[in-house]
Amino acid sequence: MFLFTNFLSVAKLANNDYVGFTFFVGSMAMMAAAAFFFLSMNSFDKKWRTSILVSGLITFIAAVHYWYMREYWSANAESPTFFRYVDWVLTVPLMCVEFFLILKVAGAKKSLMWRLIFLSVVMLVTGYFGEAVDRDNASIWGLASGIAYFVIVYDIWLGKAKKLAEAAGGSVLAAHKTLCWFVLVGWAIYPLGYMAGTPGWYDGLNGMFNMDIIYNIGDAVNKIGFGLVVYNLAVQSSEK
Repeated sequence: MFLFTNFLSVAKLANNDYVGFTFFVGSMAMMAAAAFFFLSMNSFDKKWRTSILVSGLITFIAAVHYWYMREYWSANAESPTFFRYVDWVLTVPLMCVEFFLILKVAGAKKSLMWRLIFLSVVMLVTGYFGEAVDRDNASIWGLASGIAYFVIVYDIWLGKAKKLAEAAGGSVLAAHKTLCWFVLVGWAIYPLGYMAGTPGWYDGLNGMFNMDIIYNIGDAVNKIGFGLVVYNLAVQSSEK
């Protein structure tokens, strides 16, 4: 009961606290998305239910973390870097799993899934080291994180994943392309947030933008957007 009461307690936000506002809106938007995905699961063929479940898990995990990060920000006026990366290390690999799930119809193997998961973890771990552990070498860690990111981009745009999507064709190919654009454009907002919050050759961005606002907007757009793409694919496939 204490934990439940504590979870529902709401810290006061200043009228000009835009970081806290984006944390709050992000948590509510992702909780609503999670409820939508979970409640719609049984409306689809069995082969799509796991994909919808994963979409719900991604947004639910993010919603819980965002609620806590909002409270952390309100109490400490500090970026909740550790908890943000805990969120990402759970949700970003799940976003990679979505590629495997929608490409299973074209014969995707688990090796593709594990490769994408591994690359996403490398991307996140190196990013965390640069942002929280070894900030003096943030640009080097950021480069390592960026390399892992671009390998993921290559795999889904030009590698095995693309070939599988083309073999599947139709709505699967269209959904794959949309998810690819999310990774290429939507995920690209994270390096901007990283550069805005760490020292390096990009010091001109440091202080120009607020890292947390960039991350919060990027998270909401990418995680909810990923789920909606998968949902739309399930709808189109079920109507055939």
